[in-house]
Amino acid sequence: MAGDKGIAEYSVVENPSYIYRPLDIYIMAPRVTTPRKKISGIVKDMDGTTTTTEELCVHSLEFMVGKICNLKKDPSGKEDRRWNGFDESDHPNIIGNSTTKHVEYLIHRYGNRIDPAAFRRSYFFAALWTISQGRDPGRRGEVLAGLRAFGVQNVLRERSVQNFLSQSRFDENKAERIVNSLCRTYQGLPRLETFADRVRAAIDVYYQRYHEILGAISEGKVDALSSQILHKPGAHLIEPMPGVAIFLAAVKGWLGEHLALFGEELKTLLALRPKAKITPKEMNRGISRLACLGRFFERNPVPVAVVTSSIEYEARIVLTEVFKILKRQAEEWQIPLKKKKIIVHNFNDFSRTYNAFITASDSSEIRLKPHPDLYSLALHRMGISCEEFENVIGFEDSESGTRAIRTAGIGFCVALPFPFTGGHDLSAAAYRLEGGLPEAMLKYSLFMDPRVLRK
Repeated sequence: MAGDKGIAEYSVVENPSYIYRPLDIYIMAPRVTTPRKKISGIVKDMDGTTTTTEELCVHSLEFMVGKICNLKKDPSGKEDRRWNGFDESDHPNIIGNSTTKHVEYLIHRYGNRIDPAAFRRSYFFAALWTISQGRDPGRRGEVLAGLRAFGVQNVLRERSVQNFLSQSRFDENKAERIVNSLCRTYQGLPRLETFADRVRAAIDVYYQRYHEILGAISEGKVDALSSQILHKPGAHLIEPMPGVAIFLAAVKGWLGEHLALFGEELKTLLALRPKAKITPKEMNRGISRLACLGRFFERNPVPVAVVTSSIEYEARIVLTEVFKILKRQAEEWQIPLKKKKIIVHNFNDFSRTYNAFITASDSSEIRLKPHPDLYSLALHRMGISCEEFENVIGFEDSESGTRAIRTAGIGFCVALPFPFTGGHDLSAAAYRLEGGLPEAMLKYSLFMDPRVLRK
């Protein structure tokens, strides 16, 4: 809930349907918009702000809806089973929040099209895959708990299931036959009648597809999957957002005055964002300040945290893939060899770059964005005191993320929307930059006071 200047702003957070209290209310930190004389820390979202992983999330959610509703994105299919996938009205509700919130929205949206038999089949299949192939213990534990909650834990005692789970290789055709047998044996089970039960089961279907793809990516199959899912030549499921490598190398102090060498590249990246509002005068002024900006951060390197509502297993795969690309980019930079070696070494492992790595595994599904918990943990792990919160800058791309930053005590919140989150309410942010990180570096000199840069 927004307020006028001098009036406190509040964030009202709706809890998942299985939580007793329907909502929590937080006071937001006062909005900060004035340039900083120092930066005590930077907190930054992963999906949509650091990486392009949102395409993968949307694909997995579409997969889930297709499975539980028996819908196909295929014009040649039966009329009542045709589906064109999500549209722009869906995007604000399926991007930038917790998985539970996304799935709750989709169960509301497509609830009247759910095919109970197809839902049960896809649920059993997801359970088989996760228990036999899933690499995240927490996710396997959730599936086992779900089987118990739905009263179908005895499926694990079926001889065919036990034999199947003892095999290392996942045979999809055999899994389908076992699922059909289970549906005959456990007719009408699980019932999945309540909204909460449907959400819980659908989440398992979503994660089965998401983790299946992440597993393939970790095995080096990202290129084949990207062309199959995105249908765009040369596109990749996981890539860094524009300017991420330059931004990180700059604020960590590794580039120093050689940040000035990237003026034209940042200008080119900014030109790819036509919605960005920056005049030629602002552009030239920003480029002229890059050397001073780089020297300032060389003297005053900034701790950086990445904060995501993804679980640790997912985030590690995504960031590992992203930093492979950042490393390749840095290897091509025309900068002094000594500096390049430092940057390439640090980009070789994301843990050498980030001072804190905060994921959903550090909290729980019921305390993710827009709750402040993840960002509060990041501030704590970076050792930043409450007195310094006004000198922390938070970057996010979504409504839930910007609200989480403000309620964690960070008033200097910068929204970096991209196509999937352009429709979000980003009014909690102090700045909205359609040009992303290149705009933050060129137009705003990363929000540093120009008088400090002249010293």
